[in-house]
Amino acid sequence: MLVPKPPLFKSLFKTLKTRWNSRLSRQLAFWVFMGIITIESIILVPSVQRREQELLDQIKEITLGKVTWILITYPNLSGSKLMTHLQDLEQSHALILGGAVYQSSGEKVGNFGNFPEASWNELASRRSQRQGSFYDDVIWLGSSMKTDYTITLRHDASSVQSELMAYIARISGLVIIISLFLTLTVWIALDPIVITPIFRLRRDLLTAGNAICQDQIPPEFYSASVRRQDELGDVVTAFQTMFRQITEAIDARKKAEAELQNSLKREAAYAKALDQELEKGRLMQQNFLPREIIQKPGYELAAFMSPARRVAGDFYDVFELPCNNLGVVIGDVCDKGVSAGLFMGLFRSLIRIFSGQTSLSEIQCLDANFLNQVPSESSEIKSIQSLHPQILQAVQLTNDYIAQNHGDEGMFATLFFGVLHPETGLLTYINGGHEPLILLTSQGRIRATLEPTGTAVGMLPDMTFEIQSIWLNSGEILFGCTDGVTEARNSDREFFGREKFLEILQRPFDSAEQAVETVKSDVLAHIGTAEQSDDITLFAVKRA
Repeated sequence: MLVPKPPLFKSLFKTLKTRWNSRLSRQLAFWVFMGIITIESIILVPSVQRREQELLDQIKEITLGKVTWILITYPNLSGSKLMTHLQDLEQSHALILGGAVYQSSGEKVGNFGNFPEASWNELASRRSQRQGSFYDDVIWLGSSMKTDYTITLRHDASSVQSELMAYIARISGLVIIISLFLTLTVWIALDPIVITPIFRLRRDLLTAGNAICQDQIPPEFYSASVRRQDELGDVVTAFQTMFRQITEAIDARKKAEAELQNSLKREAAYAKALDQELEKGRLMQQNFLPREIIQKPGYELAAFMSPARRVAGDFYDVFELPCNNLGVVIGDVCDKGVSAGLFMGLFRSLIRIFSGQTSLSEIQCLDANFLNQVPSESSEIKSIQSLHPQILQAVQLTNDYIAQNHGDEGMFATLFFGVLHPETGLLTYINGGHEPLILLTSQGRIRATLEPTGTAVGMLPDMTFEIQSIWLNSGEILFGCTDGVTEARNSDREFFGREKFLEILQRPFDSAEQAVETVKSDVLAHIGTAEQSDDITLFAVKRA
């Protein structure tokens, strides 16, 4: 009948089995065991050397007793007689393999058997050593024993090797047993002091990690009840501090995230409201532009505008003036975006108002006789001030109003404003610092460029703007644009350039719409996937 193991042994065996499955426990046991083995091995080496010397001394004592008996029994032996007795001793004693006899003067008397190669002086000056299965030594030193002879012998030391191996085996077994016992003792002693606390601290770390990942309430940790004054206690304290800092950081992060979410909601609501306002501004700005461009008999007008942002600073306008005149405007307010869009509306309104759209009826219209005149350079120059005296006033008043009332904002616009008389093709204009408009013949040749006749509008008050005029002949196209065309960039930051713009314009066009579409397509193709850097506006007038 089997007797059940006591609970203590069961618990100890279970604990040892559990600990043996732990890498830390195995490493600790291994290095403790190796440390003890190393110490015992260091002690074993001199112990083996001492045992070897004891065995050699035993052999020497035996042969010394035999030689001493011969010399005491026969004190007056001659060298030859002594050699005879020693040879008989070699034959009768298995430990003696040979030897040599020397006189006190150092002269060799003779040798027998397998004698030592070294002289007695060499053997006497060094510690007796075993060489394989031989052991050479001075057995009888004449100067010490007060005799005339010194005797060296070679012994059979083959039995010493087997004795040493048996001794090493006994000591090694004992060392291993002691090492295992000490290792197990140290292992069991360190388990409650180091190993178990480390396991529990590891469990606390895993529990803490799960609590942090799953955003749970911090659990009760074993380490919270530990009060140690050693390095492991410092580790436990560091863990508690770290976990507290992490939980505090998580709480702070949650609060920050909540604040961020609220802020994002407010920002989203604000952005939505702002987007709605911008959309209203865009729609309002579209209303500033002509919904449908006025078309006069014998003329075709076309335009295109692409804002760089939701609202633009570029604008164009076409409106009726008294006496069957037509006002044409293309402008570019400095900067982009909302501020430019607001000033765009202001410039557009001021030009319309100050051009005397309602009061130009006071101007005397050209009579039929003038309309039938063939225009000449002299008649053009004489008629400039008399035909449209309020053109200069419109641009001048707009300039002064902007400079005096909005000079602090530093806003201005480049502006081309012309008055076209459809019956004659006479175009009277002011170019306030705007890109030169191009007059193209029906063959695509550049006949004239309408260069600036004054500075940008709104920079300084009391600026002077010169009036110029030109005749649009049949088949000719007047083409204007803003600097967003020539300064359009592609993804490589390369400009579209005025040279390329002029090259495109010199192609023959059948209509103003075709001219606008061709330039638009080439400019947008040049920009490609790059961001549009500036507003783009195109305007063309073609006379049939």
